[in-house]
Amino acid sequence: MNINLTIIGQAIAFAIFVVFCMKYVWPPITTAMAERKKKIAEGLDAADRAERDLRLAQEKAADNLREGKEQAAAIIEQANKRANLIIEEAKEKAREEAARVKAAADAELIQEVNRAKEALRAQVGVLALAGAEKILEASVDQKAHAKLVEKLAAEL
Repeated sequence: MNINLTIIGQAIAFAIFVVFCMKYVWPPITTAMAERKKKIAEGLDAADRAERDLRLAQEKAADNLREGKEQAAAIIEQANKRANLIIEEAKEKAREEAARVKAAADAELIQEVNRAKEALRAQVGVLALAGAEKILEASVDQKAHAKLVEKLAAEL
C-alpha cells in the first residue's frame, strides 16, 4: 500500500463528506439555528416590551394613586369646610335664639315689674285710705276721692 494513494483516497473521501455535509446536513442546522436565533430575539423583544409595559403600568398606577389621594384630600377639605360652616350656622342660630329668649325674658320681666308696680299702687291706695280713715276717724268715700288716690299712687 502506498501512503500517497491512501492520503489521496482519504482526501477524496473527506471532500465527498464535506460536500455531502454542506448539501444535506449544514442547511437544516443553519435553518434551525436561524429559527432559534429569531425565537430568542423575539423573546428578548417581548421581555423588553413587557418590561416597558410594566413600567408604564406602575407609573399609571402611581399616577392613579396620587390622583386618588388628591381627590380624597379635596373631599376631606370640602367636608371640613362644610362642617365648619354647619358649626358657624349652628352658633349663629344659637346666638339668635339666645337673643330672642333674652328679649322675651326682658319683656316678661318688664311686664312683671309693671304688674308689681300696679299692684303696689293699688295697695298703697287702699293703705292710704285706711290710714286717712283712721286719722280722720271717719269714713272716706273711695269713689269720691278716687282721683286723689290715683294721684297719690302715681307719686309713689
